[in-house]
Parts: sequence; structure tokens; C-alpha cells
Amino acid sequence: MPMSSRSHTSPRRGASRQFSKSTREKKAKEKKQKAPAKYLQEESPQPTPQEIAEKTVSSLNKLGNQIFALSPFSQYFDDWLVTLRRTISEFETNAAIRPDEQFTKERAQIFLDVEAALAENRLQESNLTKEAKALADTNHQIVEADKEYAEKTRELSNKRNSEVQRLTRKIHELEDDLSNQQKIKISFYKFRERRRAQEKLEQTTKELDAAKAELEVTLQSFAAEQEKLHDNYEKRKQELSEESDRLHKELEKLESDTSITARQAACNALTDAVNALLKRMPQPNTPV
Repeated sequence: MPMSSRSHTSPRRGASRQFSKSTREKKAKEKKQKAPAKYLQEESPQPTPQEIAEKTVSSLNKLGNQIFALSPFSQYFDDWLVTLRRTISEFETNAAIRPDEQFTKERAQIFLDVEAALAENRLQESNLTKEAKALADTNHQIVEADKEYAEKTRELSNKRNSEVQRLTRKIHELEDDLSNQQKIKISFYKFRERRRAQEKLEQTTKELDAAKAELEVTLQSFAAEQEKLHDNYEKRKQELSEESDRLHKELEKLESDTSITARQAACNALTDAVNALLKRMPQPNTPV
């Protein structure tokens, strides 16, 4: 009996000792595993407000100098604003930074200003198609003006040539008639016939003078009409050329990233606000 009793109790005591040893080893192992994390945490100090501000200013400088390469540039505005807001938000929400009311107001106004400026840029870019169409129409009008001037000049020239030919032919006929009359009159001996010939000669001379005067007036009239036509053409061409130049300049502006001015101004203003806040923040106590 005594032997039987010892044989039943020994395994339980051994199991209990084994269980206690296993638990102690597990706890020691867990404690050993946690130790490096504590050590690493102690070796990674939190960045100072100055370091946080410098990082933020560096990001603002990159954002302010960012140039959008492809038109329409407004396609980049939303992403740029999101990045800018995230940069300032990370600065404000950092535990080492304590934004005051002045900083909050300045930051809010700066964002309002840059958003308004970018909205204006967006509106200008929306006019790109309209401006391009206006330029195409203006250039077409210039071509049409050249064509119209050439046609009217040709018509006027043809009309002038036709009228001059008619009057010149009339003058030549009158001159020939006058020459013939001057030759014939000397062969008349009777007074009545000579008088009639003289009257006809005088009439032909008047008609010839009138035809020459009409030719001169006609030439002057066509010259004045041609000058007026040319002046109107030059005036119209000048107006259209100036409008074409203006539209070209507008399109050139829209083909370059003009938003950089407003974006740089916003980032510079935010940089000033960050630095000013840093100066207003209470300085940490210097360890003795």
C-alpha cells in the first residue's frame, strides 16, 4: 500500500513543477522580446518644432516652384491644393506644434486667396477654345479682306479702262473729224457753205474739248475712288491685324503656366506664417 500511494502522487508533482517552469520561461521570453522595442523607442526622439517647421517650409518651397508642363494647367490645380492642405495640416496637427488664432486666420485667408486666383486661371483657360475660334475667324476675315480688296480693285480698274477707252476713242474720232473738216473747208468758195463748215468745225472742236475734259475728270474720279478703296482696306486690315495680335498674345498666355505667380505667393505667405508662429510659440526649457 505505501508503495502504491507514492507511485500515484509522484507524476502529478512532476507535472506541476514542469508547468511552473514552462510558464516562467514563457514570461521571461516575452519580457526579453519587449525590451528591444523599449530600447528603440528611447533611441528615436520626437522632432523639435524647429525641425518640423523646416520640413514644412521645404515642402512649401517645392510646391511654390512647381511648374505644370501641359495645357490645360487647371487639370493640376485640385491635386496641388490637396497637397498644400495636407502639408499644412501635418504641420498643425503635430503634437509639438501649437497653432494659435493668428496663424489659423492667416492660413485660412491665404487658402481663400490662392483658391480665388486659381479659379480665375481656370476661367481664363475655359476661354481657350473661344479665343482660338475668335483668332481663326479674325484670320479668315483678314484673308477675306485681301480677297475683297483685290476683287474691287480689279473691278474698278476694268471699269476705268473701259471708260478711258471709250473717251479716248471718242477723242480720236473727233480729232480725225476735225482734221478732215479743216482740210475740206478751204475748198469751199461759196460763203454759205464755208459758214456751215466753220460752224461744224467749231462744234466739233467744242465736243473734242468736252471729251478731253471728261476724260480728265474720269481719271481723277477713278483715282479718288481707288484711294478711298485702298484707305478703307488698310483701315480694316489694321483693325483685324491688331485683333489677331491681341488674340495671339492671349493664347500664348494660356499656353504657359501663369498660375505659378499665385501659387508661389501662397506658399511664401504660408512660409512666413509658419516662421512667425514658431517665434510666438513658447520655447522649451533648456535642460540644466
